[in-house]
Amino acid sequence: MSGGLLVVGDVVTDVVVRHGPAPVRGTDTAARISTLPGGAGANVACWAVRSGCREVRLLARAGADAAAWHRESLLRAGVRAELAVDDEVGTATVVALVDGGGERTFLTDSGAGLRLSPADWSPALLDGVGHLHLSGYLLFAPTSRATALLALREARQRGIPVSVDPASAGFLARLGVGRFLAAVRGVDVLLPNEDEACLLTALPEPADAAAKLSRHAPLAVVTLGDRGALLAVAGAVTARVAAVPVREPVDSTGAGDAFTGGFLAARLAGADETEAAAAACRAGAEAVTVVGGRPAV
Repeated sequence: MSGGLLVVGDVVTDVVVRHGPAPVRGTDTAARISTLPGGAGANVACWAVRSGCREVRLLARAGADAAAWHRESLLRAGVRAELAVDDEVGTATVVALVDGGGERTFLTDSGAGLRLSPADWSPALLDGVGHLHLSGYLLFAPTSRATALLALREARQRGIPVSVDPASAGFLARLGVGRFLAAVRGVDVLLPNEDEACLLTALPEPADAAAKLSRHAPLAVVTLGDRGALLAVAGAVTARVAAVPVREPVDSTGAGDAFTGGFLAARLAGADETEAAAAACRAGAEAVTVVGGRPAV
C-alpha cells in the first residue's frame, strides 16, 4: 500500500479513574484521576503516527467546549485534525474506571461525537489516502452512521481499502448484529476484539469467530488481549500472533486502538498481514504501560 491514513471517528475527553479495591457504594474510594484527550478514532490516529505512519488525518466532531484542546493535542501527536465544531452539544466524555490489574470499565456520554454529519464530510479528504479506517462507534447513531457509510462508499469508488473496528460489545448488542454486519458490507478488514467477534458470530471460540468473520470481510483480525491476535482469511484462521509480555500493565484503555494504529501503519509501510499483526501487538504492549488511550508525547 501507499498513501496516508484517514481515520473517520471520534474525539473524547477521557476521565481516567485508577482505583485499587473496587469502589464501595455510598462512601469514598481512594483513586488517582486524570483528564486526558482520547476517543477510539483519535487514539488510532495517534498510535498510527507513533508506529511510523507519516501522513495521518482524522475527521471527527467535538463540542466548542473542548475542540481547541483536542485539536492542539492531535497536532502535537502529529495528526492532521479535521474537527467539526458543535456549538449545541459538548464534547463526548468517557469515565474509565481502571482497576489494580489495568482492566477498564467505561461510562460513556457520546456528546458531539455521534453527531458527525454528512455535511462534515468532503470527498477531498480522500485525496492522497492509501487507507480509510472507520471507528465503529459512528455506526451506533443514525447521523454518524450516515457519515461513515458515505465515507465508505466514496473510498470504495476510488479503490481505497477500508477497515472497521466494531468498538464496543455493549453498543453493538444494542444496535444488533445484523444491522452492524449490513452496514460494514464491503469493508476489507474487520478488527474486533474477542468479545465483539464472538458476539458478531454467536460462536464461543474466538478462532471459529475469526474464521466466520473472514467470510464477511476479506481479512478478520481478532485481538485477544495478553494472548495476542488471530488472523483469518476466506473462512480459515491463517495465523496466530503472540502478544508481547508486559510485566506491570497500568491501563488497558488504549490497547485495542494502539493495536489498530500499529497494524494499519505497518500495512501502509508494506508489511504483510502477519508482520503487521506482530507490529500491532508491540504497540498494544506499549499502550498498557501508559495512562490513557494515547502514546506518551
